[in-house]
Formats: sequence, C-alpha cells, structure tokens
Amino acid sequence: MSGNTSSNNSGNTTARKHTALPKAQILIEALPWLTRHRGKTVVIKFGGNAMVDEELKAAFAQDVVFLHHAGLKPVVVHGGGPQISKALDRHGIVSEFKAGLRVTTEDAMDVVRMVLAGQVQRELVGLLNQHGPLAVGLTGEDAHTITATKHQPRIEGELVDIGRVGEITEIDTGAIEALLADGRIPVVSSIARSQDDGHVYNVNADTAAAALAAALDAETLMVLTDVEGLYEDWPNSDEVISRLTAKELEKLLPELASGMVPKMEGCLHAVRNGVETARVIDGRVQHSILLEIFTDEGIGTMVVPDALEDDMEGEAA
Repeated sequence: MSGNTSSNNSGNTTARKHTALPKAQILIEALPWLTRHRGKTVVIKFGGNAMVDEELKAAFAQDVVFLHHAGLKPVVVHGGGPQISKALDRHGIVSEFKAGLRVTTEDAMDVVRMVLAGQVQRELVGLLNQHGPLAVGLTGEDAHTITATKHQPRIEGELVDIGRVGEITEIDTGAIEALLADGRIPVVSSIARSQDDGHVYNVNADTAAAALAAALDAETLMVLTDVEGLYEDWPNSDEVISRLTAKELEKLLPELASGMVPKMEGCLHAVRNGVETARVIDGRVQHSILLEIFTDEGIGTMVVPDALEDDMEGEAA
C-alpha cells in the first residue's frame, strides 16, 4: 500500500510540475518588461466589446489590477459608445456620427454625462475594487483635468457643427498624479469642461486617453478596440501590421476607416509627445493587455516614435 501511495504521489508531483512549467516560462518572459517598466505610468483606453461582455470586463479588471501589483501605474480612460447608444434609444434620441464622432446635441449631452459618469465609470470602479480599495473615478471636469473647446470637424472642406463635442485644449494631471502617488488606480470618464462658454463637452475617449498619456509622460498608451489591430490592406487582407513608426502611420491615416481614425490619431499624438509606445489591441480577447505587453509576440499593432526606430536600426547596423 505504502509503495503504491509513494508511486502515486511521485506521479502527481511530476504532473503538477509539467502543468506549472508553462506558467513559469510566461513569468520569466515577462520579467525584463517588469524590470524595465516598474514605476512607469500606463494609460489604457477601455472600449469596444470589452465594455459590454461580462467575462471580458472581469478579465480587463484583473489585468489592470495585475499591472498595479506588478509595480506599474495604470490609468484607465473610458468612453461608453454601446451604453450611450442604448440610453439614447430609450430617450428617443437618434444616434448620428460624422467624421467618426458622435453628434452630441444638448439633450444627448445630458444622457452622455449620465451614462459615462453614473453608469460605466461606477461599474468599472466596482470591478476593480473587488480586488481591494484601489480604483477612484473622476471625469475630465474634476479638478480641471480636461479642458476643451467646441470641436467642428471639416468634412469635404466644410466645417460641420456636431454639437457638444469637445476639442481638448488643456490637461491638468494634478488630481491623477495625486491618486497614483497614493497607490490608487484613476478611472477617467471622457467628459471635459469648457473654459470659455461654461458648457460640458463630450470628448472622444481615444483622443482623451492619448492627451492624458502625453501629459502624464506615460510609458505606454494602450487602446482596446474591436479589431485585431491596424490591418495592412483592409478589406482585401486581414493581415495585421505588428509595428510601424509615426511617419508610416501618418501616411496611412487618410486611407483609414472613420472609426479607426481617432484611435490611430491618438497613437500618433502620443508617440510624438513623449510616450514611448502606443498599442492598438483586440479587446475581444480575454487578458489582451497582459498578452500584448508581457509576451514577445504581442497581439496587436504597436506604434513607435521615428527616433526610436532610427536608434534600433543604428544598433542593428
């Protein structure tokens, strides 16, 4: 009996070792990244299907808390497109988009503000705080974090009025930096105050995340979306561009679908204003944040400054 028990225990131990080995290899692969980026700020734009799928929301919260406990300083910026559209429908307000941005009337702005600050942010803060007293919610209105003026996009050469949509003019990072210094995870709703007319503006969350990343001197901007990354030749090919420079991205911008424009313009702004990398990743994949930054392969598109690419080519030569 004792011999059989000993043999079984030995077999179980061996099996456990084999099961644990891949986990150990993943942790070792992440070690250089953790060492290099410990103490650095990472701005994450939360959006797309990750915002409405319960399992994806839970996985996102786990990823952000993991980054926090690994010694990084995550800042979450969110919009709420699906939730806003649903709420507008309930209020009998038609959702309309121009130049990739939501047309925001006075009535629509009340709904946008209510959904972002009162629903989406509260839910996200709650998910993060299941893991401890970590997350604190604020909007761009709080402590003058985001200031904006009325934005009028140009469509076919003409300026178009799209209502209470804001163009960011100023970022004050004081409140966010105080929260980070206190060991908290700031969760920021993409609403801005106006210094001029007293209005509150709806700001594109991709744009807000990029502006905050630059102002915070973040190491990385990560944008979760509903595609695998930036496609090489969509719709003719589903090949994803894994890495490109700011100059290369700038050339591609006029050819992009309107929904991708704010995301990629945000990435371009970030890397041209001090952020080392900007990444567009598929938020439909569970734990996409950890897969992107803690593995050598990554799963999305990474944008780097031109100078960084030039330096790497020089080292290779």
